[in-house]
Amino acid sequence: MTAQPAEPADATPGGPQVSPEAARASLEALRTEIGKAVVGQDPAVTGLVVALLCRGHVLLEGTPGVAKTLLVRSLAAALSLDTKRVQFTPDLMPSDVTGSLVFDSRSAEFSFQEGPVFTNLLLADEINRTPPKTQSSLLEAMEERQVTVDGTPRHLPEPFLVAATQNPVEYEGTYPLPEAQLDRFLLKLNVPLPSREAEIDVLTRHAAGFDPRDLKAAGLRPAAGPAELEAARRAVARTTVSPEITGYVVDVCRATRESPSLTLGVSPRGATALLSTARAWAWLTGRDYVIPDDVKALALPTLRHRVQLRPEAEMEGVTADAVIQAILTHVPVPR
Repeated sequence: MTAQPAEPADATPGGPQVSPEAARASLEALRTEIGKAVVGQDPAVTGLVVALLCRGHVLLEGTPGVAKTLLVRSLAAALSLDTKRVQFTPDLMPSDVTGSLVFDSRSAEFSFQEGPVFTNLLLADEINRTPPKTQSSLLEAMEERQVTVDGTPRHLPEPFLVAATQNPVEYEGTYPLPEAQLDRFLLKLNVPLPSREAEIDVLTRHAAGFDPRDLKAAGLRPAAGPAELEAARRAVARTTVSPEITGYVVDVCRATRESPSLTLGVSPRGATALLSTARAWAWLTGRDYVIPDDVKALALPTLRHRVQLRPEAEMEGVTADAVIQAILTHVPVPR
């Protein structure tokens, strides 16, 4: 009897087989498609792709009007994924996010009505404007990929990513995320104001009839799907990490715990996150092994929200990014 061949490593069960090279090409095309709607935010686009590859979540910070919402909607459209938006407000309840039991008078029974968290890409808009009770309703969804209501766990669709936004310039009436919840986000991406050239491009597109509410009219088409994403994730998982690189990641994170400018350093979870994002970046750039430059490239977005400045350092104008940059300069790089 002839033995049946094993399923290829990059085959999606019940779906098409996608090679790592094809998956990488699809994700490169994905960035091009998003560029049809979003101008001048390439680092944020790359960060969202890295988060998807690592099964992580993203905190987007930027002033109003820099295309944070459009960025998430464009990513979902270019990946053929479902997306939902929740506007976080002071009166939002946990059940408004997770769902609740609803009484059906016809059957005289309670049935579960899914909340907006049951989607692929959840945009949690202005997450710091809702009280901690509602903020914490996302913790189980982000960590366990499930929601428990009335003692019954209900699994969320795959892939699942939370992209939460917050405004860095208006703090009146807000509820800052606690360190424990910030640590659940894989990346914190700063979404800056565009350059002059990029802003001219934005206005030119709008003058030509671009409508951010109609992405199909903008020519944005699906460039990848769940099969390509799963193949890419498996390829990232096979990316080689040498003991020297692992030691380098640990040394960088341990240095944050010893920094005189910080009261809180990076936890082991943060070190694991940095190793994960460095592997994803290495694979996206065409390598199957990690080098120190990959760690440096993802250190800021992966670690900036996991450290806490001392009050005196903050008063002197020191930033978390500056402290991490200094640490990267001083920690010996493996050769």
